[in-house]
Amino acid sequence: MPPKPKFTREEIVAAALELVSEKGMSALTSRDLGARLGSSARPIFTVFSSMEEVQEAVRDAAMQHFESYAAKAEHYTPVFKQVGMQMILFAKEEPMLYQLGFMTRNHDVADFDDIYERLGEVAYRCLDVIQRDYALPREDAKALFEHVWIHTFGIGALCATGMCDFSEEQIVEMLGHDFVAMLVHIKSGQMKQPTVHPVQRPEAE
Repeated sequence: MPPKPKFTREEIVAAALELVSEKGMSALTSRDLGARLGSSARPIFTVFSSMEEVQEAVRDAAMQHFESYAAKAEHYTPVFKQVGMQMILFAKEEPMLYQLGFMTRNHDVADFDDIYERLGEVAYRCLDVIQRDYALPREDAKALFEHVWIHTFGIGALCATGMCDFSEEQIVEMLGHDFVAMLVHIKSGQMKQPTVHPVQRPEAE
């Protein structure tokens, strides 16, 4: 009969998330995680088969934490712009988790359809709001979302890496100008969908 786990999966992931939030992904070793739990590394591997599995669970937990930020946008108007604000706030307040969730290579993501899946309900709610509030067909709503998301991601990356520290007023202005410019461009009918070449996933060994 296998030994009863000393810690639950949720307890291990919570400790790992706290560790990464403070020190970055490089600090997530079995020894340091065990120390954070007040134990040796052994109990970790009664729940997880490897540290790679722990890392993936922490990545998912980081994205769930981001969703708690994004959910606050539902109480503001316009919702879509506030989601962008919350994304950048997440980058400023949780830079290590932002880097983990948005700035580390993920072999499961090859194109923007995969990014929608990664972002989960946050992305689909944004698309619904854009369609509703700006009377856009779904494809135009996706084009607007993708352009503004890339712009927002870039601002967040600058904040998360300490390259820039924009004020709230600056962020509001940057997001507003980009959104309006893109919306006008799409409404003008001049928007052409680019030919996207998906990233080739590596062959399985």
